[in-house]
Amino acid sequence: MSAPAASSGPSGAAFGASRADLVADAALALLAERGMRGLTHRAVDGLAGLPQGSTSNVARTRQALLELAVRRLADREARVLALHEMPDPRAGLEALADALALATHRALTRNRALTLARYELALEATRRPELRAHFDAAGARFRGQLGTLVTAMGSADPARHVLSLVAWADGLMFSCVAGTFHAEVPSLQDVRSGLRELLDGMLDDGCRGLREGPCGG
Repeated sequence: MSAPAASSGPSGAAFGASRADLVADAALALLAERGMRGLTHRAVDGLAGLPQGSTSNVARTRQALLELAVRRLADREARVLALHEMPDPRAGLEALADALALATHRALTRNRALTLARYELALEATRRPELRAHFDAAGARFRGQLGTLVTAMGSADPARHVLSLVAWADGLMFSCVAGTFHAEVPSLQDVRSGLRELLDGMLDDGCRGLREGPCGG
């Protein structure tokens, strides 16, 4: 396995990454390929191409290394999810379905390894309460923005609808990355169609105009 290359794309390490980012990117790559047992300070040093002991200087304990990986995961997934690309609520359901489908499809395809690393960290967080808080905080940014969007689009129960949307996307990603559909990657259009059906049921009553075009236009 090669070290994570510097890249400007959403699935790789950022160009000019700091040593902490290099360590975190290598940790995420190891988690995706070898699982939690394969994550050691020595292995991170080797994969990142750093002198022995460098990872310990950045994150002395295993807990510190896991927290560093979670924070880096949140930064990289924010680029995958493209939070800055989320549409204005007035753009309507079509625009929201497009944005959410693109984000989900990115996680299923060119960011597949990052998604695997997230599952490893999620499971570890169930056994480490101190890691749980970091992992949950990392996902709060997206959930908050999604809640704002569906509220503005007429959701009668934003918290429940956000849960349903996140659970649908997470379920699809798990099934197609690590589950029984791991060999079947849905197309972008298939992902969009599923999301559109879900959004129709949630938001149709609250803002019927979104079916045909911008709400309130």
